[in-house]
Amino acid sequence: MSLSAKNLCSTCRPSGLALICMALAASPGAFAAAPSAPAGDLIFTDGFDGAQASISTYDDLVEGFLDTTFDYNDVHYHDVNGIGGVFPDGSTFTPADVGDQLIIEDATDFYGVHTDWGSSPNALTFGTAYVPGPNLTIGALVRVTMDLASPASAASVEIGYYENGPWGGIEIHLDALAAGTVVASDVITIADGGGRDNDTIATLSVGGATFDSLKLYATYGDQPSAPRVMMDDLTLTP
Repeated sequence: MSLSAKNLCSTCRPSGLALICMALAASPGAFAAAPSAPAGDLIFTDGFDGAQASISTYDDLVEGFLDTTFDYNDVHYHDVNGIGGVFPDGSTFTPADVGDQLIIEDATDFYGVHTDWGSSPNALTFGTAYVPGPNLTIGALVRVTMDLASPASAASVEIGYYENGPWGGIEIHLDALAAGTVVASDVITIADGGGRDNDTIATLSVGGATFDSLKLYATYGDQPSAPRVMMDDLTLTP
């Protein structure tokens, strides 16, 4: 004759926990596996959707000349300067005057003054020269083209440059291009306060379209110009 739970003595009667376990064991779906994440759903697998932005800081590079072309972090830099132009006072320059080199500059002293700018210690500048060590020179920029290994939907670049003095009124542009056609652009006009020039910072950004290259360049009126510019933290969003 089988024994019911109520006929068991107090020393051998199943505890409350045992009875719960018995009840769970009798339920076929009690320990069913949780639903698996849908295949390919990044919300489940990674916790967020979409690829991350790429930021070029140049901080892993050695200070010095890079040559006239340069590949870094899936960006191909080329067509540096190479043309003549004008300054606001009416004077002109030739390609030889401004040089055509891409240059890594240890700009530690600049970051010490502009603490919210870029990522210390290195920046990318252009032209003919650099100053070894933490001091720096800001080189001449007429133009530089940056071809992207993969299309982007947004980009920004932090620039350090001289304002006032002989540079006032020059425009610095960032264009985004798709197959050679401009699809987005941003521009700043260098302050024209007269007197001596001074260093300052700004951010240029483009978005709202898909593009495969960027062009950073300077103009005064409808002609090329050559302000002193360096760049850092080129950020590309897929």
